[in-house]
Amino acid sequence: MSVALFVPCYVDQLRPRIGLAALDLLRAAGHAVEFLDQAVCCGQPCLTAGEDGRAAALGRRVGELAAGFDTIVMPSGSCAATLRNHLPRWSPASAGTAERVMELTDFLEVDGRLPPPRNGFAHRVGLHASCHALRELRQGTPSETREPPREDPAAALLRRIPGLTLVDLTRRDECCGFGGVFSIEEQAVSSRMGRDRLADHRRGGADLIASTDVSCLLHLEGLARHDALGAVPPPVLHVAEILAEAHLGAGWLDRHADETSVPLPSTLGVRDGAR
Repeated sequence: MSVALFVPCYVDQLRPRIGLAALDLLRAAGHAVEFLDQAVCCGQPCLTAGEDGRAAALGRRVGELAAGFDTIVMPSGSCAATLRNHLPRWSPASAGTAERVMELTDFLEVDGRLPPPRNGFAHRVGLHASCHALRELRQGTPSETREPPREDPAAALLRRIPGLTLVDLTRRDECCGFGGVFSIEEQAVSSRMGRDRLADHRRGGADLIASTDVSCLLHLEGLARHDALGAVPPPVLHVAEILAEAHLGAGWLDRHADETSVPLPSTLGVRDGAR
């Protein structure tokens, strides 16, 4: 199977460690991975701003670069959903390519080749369900439907890690309020929604917040920092970073830390449960 890795623009620019985690996990699962290094963006930022023509040009470029691969993997539910849903109308010739786009945790769960965890991750994790992954990629079952239950692949992978506890949330799949341009044009509403989500994770006793979409995490992290008033806000990690720490060996997060990485408080002890 030929696998292409598309690292979204905001991961590349703001949290590059997530891209490294995705690459290492795919390689650990036995795949020879090629980067779509000439793909700049899926087009979603322009799409949410109403610039469909510019979004289409970006999306078509990704479709052209990914055409020869069996699977195109992205560590982002929102970017994967954008190409799945919009690439066929932007470029009918790329409709088949769009069908082969997969979000990272969905691919790892379906592929089933990721080796078992090598060590534990002794934390209470609040898993934020990305709206795009949940409602557009159908990774999980939205609470507003009566559809047959579908397990979130991110939750399934995290539950297999020794010592990790997924906390119960009062409103498990409510939007964080980011929504791209929405968070700028409707700042007050967006912030209120994000603070509601943070409060829900606190009530559940989460040590940290995780998601398959770093855009949601950055939004929540920014609000938490703003409201912390000097205290340490709850850390946020992409699911891929937690999987890398557990499956690839304790200390992966430390070894791949950079100036964009938010260190976990020492009291959390990311190496707890190592075997």
